[in-house]
Amino acid sequence: MRRSDVRATQPVERFFQFSLLGLLASGYFALAGSGSLDLPTIVITGAGLLLRLLLISGVIRLELNARWVAAATLAYIGFYPIDVLYLSREFIPATIHLICYLAIVRILTATTNRDYFFVKTIAFLELLAATLLSSGIGFFVFLTLFVIFGVATFCCSEIRRASQAPDQTVAAISSFHGRLMLLTSYVTVAIVLMTAGLFFLLPRTARAAFRSFVSERYHLPGFSNEITLGQIGELNQQSTPVMHVRVEFPNEKMSLKWRGAALSQFDGRRWYNESGPTERIRLTPGRTQLVADERRHRAIISYEVRVGPVDTDTLFFAGTPEFVNIDDLRFIYRGYGETYRTGFGSAEGKHYTGISARQDPRPGIDVVVPPVSSTELKQDLLLPASIDVRVVELARRTGQGISSFERARGIERYLRTNFTYTTELPKEAHSDPLAYFLFERRRGHCEYFASSMAVMLRAINIPSRVITGFQSGTFNPMTGWHVIRASDAHSWVEAWIPGRGWTTFDPTPSDNNRSQISALRQQLMLYLDAADTLWRDWVVDYNLDQQIDLVTRVEHRSRIFSTGLKFNQGLQEWGTRTFTALRPWFTWAGVLFTLAIAVWMVGPWCYEFFNSRRHVARVSRGKAVASDAAILYGRMLRILKRRGLEKPGWLTPMEFARIVPSSQQAVLVEQITAAYQDLRYAGRTEAGPRMVQLLQELETAG
Repeated sequence: MRRSDVRATQPVERFFQFSLLGLLASGYFALAGSGSLDLPTIVITGAGLLLRLLLISGVIRLELNARWVAAATLAYIGFYPIDVLYLSREFIPATIHLICYLAIVRILTATTNRDYFFVKTIAFLELLAATLLSSGIGFFVFLTLFVIFGVATFCCSEIRRASQAPDQTVAAISSFHGRLMLLTSYVTVAIVLMTAGLFFLLPRTARAAFRSFVSERYHLPGFSNEITLGQIGELNQQSTPVMHVRVEFPNEKMSLKWRGAALSQFDGRRWYNESGPTERIRLTPGRTQLVADERRHRAIISYEVRVGPVDTDTLFFAGTPEFVNIDDLRFIYRGYGETYRTGFGSAEGKHYTGISARQDPRPGIDVVVPPVSSTELKQDLLLPASIDVRVVELARRTGQGISSFERARGIERYLRTNFTYTTELPKEAHSDPLAYFLFERRRGHCEYFASSMAVMLRAINIPSRVITGFQSGTFNPMTGWHVIRASDAHSWVEAWIPGRGWTTFDPTPSDNNRSQISALRQQLMLYLDAADTLWRDWVVDYNLDQQIDLVTRVEHRSRIFSTGLKFNQGLQEWGTRTFTALRPWFTWAGVLFTLAIAVWMVGPWCYEFFNSRRHVARVSRGKAVASDAAILYGRMLRILKRRGLEKPGWLTPMEFARIVPSSQQAVLVEQITAAYQDLRYAGRTEAGPRMVQLLQELETAG
């Protein structure tokens, strides 16, 4: 390859290196956005990508010893079984660690086409892993970037491969980066347009199949039959959406608590349930009744729930559920404290509707008190084996009143007004966490407030239990759904009040830090949630039923239009008024449409004409570059073609000049060809103005 050809391929090589890095980085960010990468893997892989960026930018220079790299790779392959069996303890995360390691090693040492092929393969494996672990709209963003960088990378790969073939010459094309970016955009848009129809027609079952290989524990942890003090406090520091709910009746914006598990046993550090009887409930098509008719309530609420990445089989309900409708389950299981579970696997992705009785009915509504066995009430009075006497004294002092309800309200009021809410966990463990919370620290999160109240109620002989679930979340007016995040995880108390039954109490004071979130950030989070909801409805959860419904609606509308647009009288009148109002705009629309067609038809010709004039003017000023030779030579060929002389593709420029019939024209062609050779291959810029002058003479020659 000539020296000038090497200079010409430099823009191609530079664009290729950046595109390849973008391809690998988009796969990495898609994987990191799924929340499945641990912090060391994120930091090390990100540092490797940044180092590669500095290398190809020319900021630093680094050469890795091939032997050391090979030795490190072999060592990691030996480490991989240890990661699977003892560290990650799962195949998927250990394999992701291996993919990230190989990505860094390959991108930092890639120098040959074979290395670049491996980098492309690893980038694809990153994206494939992300499809198993991520289902939000963020994945779509990184998928789009992956497609863009993929098209650019493979276009550059073909150009590089062609330039490396023997006896090939490459012209230095001006504005190469801009032209290739424009081509990449065109190809990407074409890919989207071609696949859009297939997307809505073909069923998507591959993701469901692949998901069976992914352990559910890689998602946000939820609630189970045991919870240790501090777990919900850790969840409160995260903002991951875990559930969406829509209240259909009586008020879509009403604030509700979404009840998950009820826990009765407390050993001073953790709440749990001992193994007990579980009732299996067979679900029938449509609504399934969960309570007897005599226990049904008139103060009801109706709602719809979509469970997100919560690693638990618990189903969340508002109040006491009376009816439920879950299409993809045959059974659910009811345990202690009206806790409902799927019985196996995770509730992630479950979509169900429910009708519940409000636990705290409005005044004037009759209260239906369900029967509770004395054994269960005794169980809900048990205190930890070693309880600080100060806790009992505090319960007697604050829980005063005539009725059990008044005494419970007194304890609730004391905790809400004399303590501070914080998600900051204690820096060190204490032998008695509740005593430390009540008499020393005096601040904590919901678990400490709920646990303290439950223990204090039991100390004054009021049965109580701790409930784990979620607060109502934030209402999104753009979707009509409440988005419930991990930060909405909450604990509260249910106490047995004679004549009222299990009554809800929440001793946790309000979180003042929530109000400090800026309105702009809140609005942005709502927009992102709306986009994610749209993504899940029409991409992740788009199923065969929706496909059939879509096709049916399209067919129905086509039938309406094909039979003559059978509008009713009111719609016809509305159409007439609309047409009359918009008629003045039709003329302008027609003019604009005509102009658009004219620009589309003559625009390329005008661009080529003015671009050629611009090149000629620049060359005439003595600022020619090698790529201008091809443009000027093409102008000569167009002049000759108009005169009936066309250059065959198999002839070189010099061979073509020798076959031109003898005349003044032949002399000019030979001189233009010689100047073309000087400018393109020898880099003699003074040949540019000479070509322009000779072309002007050729145009006037007969």
